[in-house]
Amino acid sequence: MIQTLRTMFTAHPSSVNESYGQHFGVALSYAARLFAAGFCALVHAILPFAFEKTASGMIRGMVADMDRRAGARAVQHGDAVPAAMRRPEAA
Repeated sequence: MIQTLRTMFTAHPSSVNESYGQHFGVALSYAARLFAAGFCALVHAILPFAFEKTASGMIRGMVADMDRRAGARAVQHGDAVPAAMRRPEAA
């Protein structure tokens, strides 16, 4: 039973090459950024002139960060980088 609980808390973090503590920190960081973006979007809904591009910019930044982290893990482990994350080839 203890091993099952340990596996429940460590399986996903180890699948992304992180310890539980590292994964906790990264996930908490994303949660804080999402909360801040949500707050900006809420204020923008009430006051359309405020935070016109703030929430969307924060979300784009998070997506770029997640893509960069996933690409780095793929390269580190010798996996193929998913097509959606590859740079377009120069014409």
